[in-house]
Order: sequence, then C-alpha cells, then structure tokens
Amino acid sequence: MSLAVMATSDKKELEDLLHNGNSRFTANMFSEVSKTNPKKSFVLSAYSVMTPLAQLGLASVGESHDELLNAIGLPNDNVTREVFSMVNTKLRAVKDVTLKVASKIYVAKGFELNSEFVAVTRDTFDSEVQNLDFNQKQNAANEVNTWVEDHTNKRIKDLVDPDSLSDDTRALLVNAIYFKGLWDAQFDKALTREKDFHVTKNDKIKVSMMNRRGDYKYTESAALKSQVIEIPYKGHEASLVIVLPLKIEDIDEVQEMLKEPTLLDKALSEMYEVEVDLSIPRFKIETTTDLKDILTKMNVKKMFSPAEARLDNLLKNVKDSLYIASAIQKAFIEVNEEGAEAAAANVFTAINRSLSGRKQRTRFTADHPFVYFLYEGNNIIFNGVYYS
Repeated sequence: MSLAVMATSDKKELEDLLHNGNSRFTANMFSEVSKTNPKKSFVLSAYSVMTPLAQLGLASVGESHDELLNAIGLPNDNVTREVFSMVNTKLRAVKDVTLKVASKIYVAKGFELNSEFVAVTRDTFDSEVQNLDFNQKQNAANEVNTWVEDHTNKRIKDLVDPDSLSDDTRALLVNAIYFKGLWDAQFDKALTREKDFHVTKNDKIKVSMMNRRGDYKYTESAALKSQVIEIPYKGHEASLVIVLPLKIEDIDEVQEMLKEPTLLDKALSEMYEVEVDLSIPRFKIETTTDLKDILTKMNVKKMFSPAEARLDNLLKNVKDSLYIASAIQKAFIEVNEEGAEAAAANVFTAINRSLSGRKQRTRFTADHPFVYFLYEGNNIIFNGVYYS
C-alpha cells in the first residue's frame, strides 16, 4: 500500500510541475504574442512549443541547458523525462475528443543523432527520426510539410519554407498538435444570427453569433474584471474557457493581467454551475508566429547564438557549433456550432475548481473582444484573443 501511495504522490507532483510550468510559459508567451498582434485576433499553442524546448534542453549543456529547462519550469533532466513521458501517456488516453501530438526530428544526410539522445527522444517524446537531404531544398521542405499536414488533418500547410534550408542545416525539430472536439451540448444552427460585434466602443461589425441556453460553469472575476465561462466538450476532459471583459475598453488590461497565471486559476476555482443565456461568435483564426523573436523576448536566447547554444548532445561527430537559426509556429482554431478544431505545428531549425449551489440565470454575450483558452484537463493547449 505504501508503494502505491508513493507512486500516486509522484504522479501528482509531476502533474503539478507540468501544470505550473505550462501555465507560466503559456502566460509569458501569450503576453509577448499579444504585443506583436495589437488589436488583432490570434491563436497560439505554447503547450506544443514546450516539447521541442524540452528536447533541446536535453540536447544541450551548461547555461543554455539551464535556460531552456528554467523556461518550461522543470528542475532537471530526470524530471523533464518523467513529465513528458507522462504527457504522452495522458494525451493518448483522452476520450471522446481527438487530440494528437506528434514529434519528428529530421537529420541532415551524412549526420546522425547522438545515440543517447535518440533513446531519450524516442522513449520520452515518442519522436520519429529520419535522415533528409537538405541540399534538395524543395524536396526536403515537401517531405516535412507533408508529414505536418498528415498530423494536423491538413490544417497546417507549408510550415517549412524551402528557402529556410541551406547547406548548413543539420537538423529540423518538428512538432505538431491537433485537436477536434464536439460540444457536450451543441449549438442549434437555426439560432445563429448576424449580430453587432463591438471591436471598440466606437467601431462595430457584423458577425455570426451562436446562441444557446443551458447550464455552464461560470463566474464573474473581480480580479480579472471579466465574466468567465467554461464550455465543455464531449467527455468533459476538454473545454473552452472564455474570459470576457466587463467593459469593451478593458481588453488590453485583461490581457496584461493574464500575465499572472494564478489569477485565471483562481477564477476557475470560483466557478459555479448556473443557467446561462450564452451567445458567442463563430470564428476561425490562423496565426504564424516567429518563435525566435518571441522566445528571445522571453529570455530564451542562448540556443539562437552560435557561441552559446552548446547543443553538444544533439549530433555525433560535429566539430562546428550547432545553434537554432529559426523557429516558427503555425496555429489554427475553428469554433462553430458543433464544436472546435485546432492545430499547431512548430519547426526549430538547428544549423552550424469548486462549485456552489447557487442557481440563477445569467447572460454571457461575447459581443466584444475576449480571451479564450482550450483546456485538456487542467492544462492549456491553445489560447488566444478574438477581435472579430
């Protein structure tokens, strides 16, 4: 019995490390992406960026290694391996929604991965490894892009630009995540209406608003100056959380406040079930993010510097210094009457809650800019802002 208790405790500790690390990394990344997309809709998956960062952390040494693990909130290599091994097991077990995560490392022809890193990346991240001739730039890009399309239900296309490849390209770390879920209670398409959406106090446009009355977890957060609602998908393992500012003009302040992830956690813990007249826009967003720019602003810098990257454990028999020359994410989300679909893919190029009994009806009308979060369990896997 004591062994079982220890195992459960260890699992809980790993889950807490993942939740805390993912929440803070997501909040930091969201803040920086918000600044590069002012007054614009966007979607990102910070969750899926953590995998290549963890891989690079395990492939690096010295200060670069410490910087990478610190960014994702994990204390050492052993814990990193345990957390991501647990993540892959958890994601494969999610029921009633489609959630796929895939990882692949392409290595330049004539080179091979360090054998220890091969074992780690296969056992921990379930990564595939393949040699590729980067001198054949168009063919190499086509090969990678086809793999990404196949793992994102064709939602992410042209992730790798052939011109980003060169004779100096030694490896590509590619990661893809795909989600599709049906609402636990779907919206009736017959009730969808064209309504005003107030982009600002003085600027409005028409959007398709979906409408439904039903029981939802809800709260009004004084700390976030927002209404917060959770809309579950079938199986109740995944959900969409919307943070809607009480005032149209407060969206920038709310985004700034969400830099502190505990505020959102607190709001979720204060939710109670109530009947809601719910009205939210039908939307589709696609975003390309320059992760090199964003991560540098998040103080993840050394892996992009030839002098400081120290990716010593990535490849065998490489004399020149390896470093990350570019890092790109393409992300997609669609929310409609049936449910939601979301996908993201990253490429890193290496070159030399509590409920109360309250029962009342409330109104949640998302007719002005809001922040949204797609959760699996208690982990954010996608988030962004909707501006119309």
